[in-house]
Amino acid sequence: MDGRVSHIALKEFVVLVFVKMGVPVEDARVTADVLVAANLRGIDSHGVARTRRYVQGLRDGVMLATPEIQVVRQTPVTALLDGGAGLGQVAGHRAMRLAMEKAANAGVGFVAVRNSNHYGIAGYYSMMALEEDMMGVSMTNAATLVVPTFGKDAILGTNPISIAVPTGRERPFVLDMATSVITRGKLEEYERQEKALFQGWATDARGVPTDDSTEVLLNMKDRLGGGILPLGGAGEDHGGHKGYGLALLVDILCGVLPGAGYGSHVYPRDDAGKPLPADIGHFFGALRVDSFRPLADFKTSMDDIIRMLRASAKAEGQERIFIHGEKEFEMAEQRMREGIPLHPKVVRDLRDIAEELGVPNAL
Repeated sequence: MDGRVSHIALKEFVVLVFVKMGVPVEDARVTADVLVAANLRGIDSHGVARTRRYVQGLRDGVMLATPEIQVVRQTPVTALLDGGAGLGQVAGHRAMRLAMEKAANAGVGFVAVRNSNHYGIAGYYSMMALEEDMMGVSMTNAATLVVPTFGKDAILGTNPISIAVPTGRERPFVLDMATSVITRGKLEEYERQEKALFQGWATDARGVPTDDSTEVLLNMKDRLGGGILPLGGAGEDHGGHKGYGLALLVDILCGVLPGAGYGSHVYPRDDAGKPLPADIGHFFGALRVDSFRPLADFKTSMDDIIRMLRASAKAEGQERIFIHGEKEFEMAEQRMREGIPLHPKVVRDLRDIAEELGVPNAL
């Protein structure tokens, strides 16, 4: 497993891991596809490095291998799903499919999910809508890692938002962003690489900026104070209050609306400190473009605005203006050709999981 690994071999390995943990084959394939898609797109923090997290959750019983995912209520354009405390990827995939089905019939579809878990990269689900030439929306709340503007303690999650928009000849527009300056996965990457954080990314237990990723991760784990800052950073001078507002909006749509956990209510613990089911919530949307204007005309306009941006004047010393999703599409193409690079610590962890579960490690 040294060096670069074929995305096909990596996916097959992850499927075997989840099947060994009792996850049905089709659900294991969905979960593996989401994780490897993150690695392909260069979002390694949300890729197979997360496998241990899910394996441990299944072992501890806070994630269920065979959840009962139910539609709690629905209308022609909306639905509420209960994820049954299963893998977030499985609930997310089903919910987005349902949103797309509703959009196909009614023009738009929105599905909220409660009682779920971490679902991987938000962009995976919004991009599902591109298969049907629809616009897709995906967001989720998350563990309390983000400190509100002027606050000391983490109350909100990194709460990502993703929107995917079809185009004609150009690559699709895919916005996939956390509402925080960085993600927990990025912190973990910096810790693995023993790199100092940039000032303005995170705060210590007192609410003071720090560059020590290990300290921040430990403080967040033990809920001692501090955490990641909202998009824009500390205070209001650079718009930190805007990132804070976006994070809160995601928590409202993903937590308050479906009746899932929100704020510090996600990832609850019992009186003895034992973890309980996470009760993470998600929100998905699909929009049929031809409900507004002819699809071909829309795609032509999308190509035009992308080309307009790309051809606009560059800042001194810059050679290229990127469109959201462009870097990730190019990275995926490269890694599909050359393989996916895995950090040595991730390799060791995957090998340990293979040995623990008796899974063939033929990567």
